[in-house]
This record gives sequence, structure tokens and C-alpha cells, in this order.
Amino acid sequence: MLQSKFSSASAHLQSVGVSAVASSIRVEDPIQAALSKLGTVVSFERNAEVFADEEPAEYVYQVIRGTARTSKLLEDGRRQVSAFHYPGDIFGLAPLETHGFSAEAVTSCKVLVVKRSALEAAAAHDAALASALWMTTAHDLQRVNEHMVLLGRKCATERLLDFLHSTADRMQTPSLVDIPMSRQDIADHLGLTIETVSRTMTRLQEAGVIALEGSRRVRVAERRCAA
Repeated sequence: MLQSKFSSASAHLQSVGVSAVASSIRVEDPIQAALSKLGTVVSFERNAEVFADEEPAEYVYQVIRGTARTSKLLEDGRRQVSAFHYPGDIFGLAPLETHGFSAEAVTSCKVLVVKRSALEAAAAHDAALASALWMTTAHDLQRVNEHMVLLGRKCATERLLDFLHSTADRMQTPSLVDIPMSRQDIADHLGLTIETVSRTMTRLQEAGVIALEGSRRVRVAERRCAA
């Protein structure tokens, strides 16, 4: 049962309207309309599980408030954080019948939860919704490809700067980044150690590329355009 699963994950169902936050959500209108109509808002505490690796992919999720992450835990205990999800982001659109990753709340979150079969049925009768879902999937695939290049060909400094710039872009704050996740989360996302993340942050600050404004806020210099 949906409610019992979320209850065991320290979440509780909320009967709240979604239309009040729709204007702040960066998602296509057809998707927002469908999710608002079909979904239920669920609250998750920090680090609570949203769904487990290999769990049946019966639901689709959209962050309303807070930040979530998807990750994979390897047999030897190492973890790869595949993505972070911010308000407006949709996640859990699995290509198979089960999830290949787990998802957790990075911060206290409100997440809109929609039955996958209901969303698929709606898309089958709504070309605009189907197209918007396709575009969302295409954007996600583009981010995955960019992350593969980052992990495979970029040094620690490039990885961290790319992460800060992309986070600022997604949060629509070009030069100021509020970082809700821990440095361990960042390290596991960038394929680095937490010590390397901390050293690189210090070097970038000393070079004047970034300015740390507290433990969770970073001011980043603008991207340099290639000549």
C-alpha cells in the first residue's frame, strides 16, 4: 500500500493544493496540469527513502519543495549519486518495471506522487502531455550524457565548477548557489572523495573563483566563454 510504505519511510500524506506552487515550478504546463489532477502530495523528512532500488516503478514523482537525490549503492559500500532533483523536477520515470536506483530526500521535502499507470493513460489521450513527457525524458538524458563526460574526462576542479554552475542554472540563480546537500553527497555525485571536494573548494576560494558565504552558500564567478 502506498500510504503504509510512505508511513514507514517517515512521510505523511498531505491534503494540500498544488496550484499555489505551480507558478514557481519549472515544468511544462501539460505535465503540471496532469500531475496536479492525478497526484497526491507527500512529505518526507531529511534522508527518508522515497523509493528503493529494484522496487516496482509504480509511481512518478515531482519535487514541490526541497531537494531529493537518486543514487546507487554498490556491494562494497561505495555510492554513486546519479542526480539531484529540485522544485519542479520530475523523477522516477523508469524505463523498466523496477527502479534501477533508490531515491531519498536530501532535505525535508514535499513531493507530488502520481500513479505511473494513470499518467500513462492520460498521455495516451493527450498529445501535448505525451510530447511534454518525451521532452522531459530527453532533457534528463542530455544531463546524463553531460555527467558521463564530466566523470570520464574532467579533473576535480572542472567537475566541481560544472556542478556549481549547473546547480545555479537549474535554481535560476546565475551567480549564487544555495547548496542543500552535504559535501559527501557532492563527492559521491562527482566521483571524488570528500577530502578532494573540500580541498578544491578551498583552492577555488583562494583563487577568487568562488566565495563561500557560510557553509551552504557559494557565490560563483560567471562562466568564461571560449574564444
